[in-house]
Amino acid sequence: MNNHTTIITFLLWGFSSFPDLQVLLFVLISFSHLTIITANASIMAAIKLSHSLHTPMYFFLCGLSFSETCTTMVVIPRMLVDLLSVSKTISLPECATQMFFLSVFGTNNCFTMAAMSYDRYTAIHSPLHYAIWMTHKICAQLLMASWVTGIVVALSLVSIVFNLSFCHSNIIQHFFCDIPPVISLACDFTPYHEMAIFMLCAFVLVGSFILIMISYVFIGSVIMKMPSAKGRYKAFSTCSSHLTVVSIHYGFAGFVYLRPKNSDSFREDMLMAVTYTVLTPLLNPIIYSLRNKEMQTALKKVLEHANKLIPQRAHK
Repeated sequence: MNNHTTIITFLLWGFSSFPDLQVLLFVLISFSHLTIITANASIMAAIKLSHSLHTPMYFFLCGLSFSETCTTMVVIPRMLVDLLSVSKTISLPECATQMFFLSVFGTNNCFTMAAMSYDRYTAIHSPLHYAIWMTHKICAQLLMASWVTGIVVALSLVSIVFNLSFCHSNIIQHFFCDIPPVISLACDFTPYHEMAIFMLCAFVLVGSFILIMISYVFIGSVIMKMPSAKGRYKAFSTCSSHLTVVSIHYGFAGFVYLRPKNSDSFREDMLMAVTYTVLTPLLNPIIYSLRNKEMQTALKKVLEHANKLIPQRAHK
């Protein structure tokens, strides 16, 4: 970071506009956070313990659940502290660290969903060669590529943002260190910086979305050629959960990061950010469990196993 940066701490002022609602927000977000951790942990445990779920689709779902849990751990605990705190201060290195990990997990989520769409295309287009084309090694390489891409993009974004000079104000109109409200405080933010940040965000959101849409165009063409309605319904049902999650994720993320910014848009962005940092990780495991009988069966086994362990520990 450059020596001419004069601001060394920021104020996360996102929820200060609602002083009378902060206790209620604390209770609601705390409950949501516990539910997110429990739901995603249950999904990961079910996939790990159930041999029938040791397939590429659930391998990627486990990776997505882990990444989304990490995303909430970066944002929500700090948000809860600030809801009950008076100062709401965050140092510049802490802000940069939070932005880095959010960018890593956010990028990883996007490209993991792209890998999931490719997996669905392979399963529907070439079911006989599916086991050959989607080996455990290939799946691990796709997931690793998502993480590496996330790290590279995050390093690029953080190096651009935190090499700027912050001297106008130290009040971030948000509840975490998101890119748009932070760069609005910079003194030397130029169109070149804006273009670089926009291109990185577009690469993640638009690039991964195009990969997903290409997969689904081919999936749709294969499904339409199937002779029986039952076969078409079965093929589409394997993609419905993923399509629902993709629609929710890209709808909110695209609204926040790809539309033009002004000082009046930060309030709308903050409300949207609550949705994709709290609601989306909460909905994803619900969507996958409600629409998937295999997952429902595995989750029941996990709950039964947990219920058996509780009396045993209490007896000891």
